[in-house]
Amino acid sequence: MDKLALIVYMKGLLDEKMGVAWSAMEAAQESANDQGKSSMGDKYETSRSMGQLDRNMHARQYEQIRQERLILERIGGSEVPERAAVGSLIQTTAGWFFVSVSLGAIKFETESVLAISSGSPVGISLLGKGLGSSFRFLNKDHQIIGLF
Repeated sequence: MDKLALIVYMKGLLDEKMGVAWSAMEAAQESANDQGKSSMGDKYETSRSMGQLDRNMHARQYEQIRQERLILERIGGSEVPERAAVGSLIQTTAGWFFVSVSLGAIKFETESVLAISSGSPVGISLLGKGLGSSFRFLNKDHQIIGLF
């Protein structure tokens, strides 16, 4: 599996999510602004406040996704690690894991890859392990068969 191509693919997924969050943030801001133009009293002030809360929620989502994309930017694709770390693509008896950002199961090429953060339970159990090491996932013991 081509780790660099996987990183590019994941960046594309994050870019799409960032676009959705940005659009939702702008729509919420427009809605809040439109509600603020009315002079009908408390009902509209409440609607404007709700629109501003929605905007802030989407802004936080956008920033979280942007931070995840920055993590992917820092991951190199050419070095082959001896031990699992952030940026490791790991082939195991349970399937493929990519310790990077938490995107969950993604279909890439012909494989399913579980994109996980280093702070997730399975990420923690993989960190520092080398070829042939065992780890626990879904209450079963599995083994690392490749590090990329």
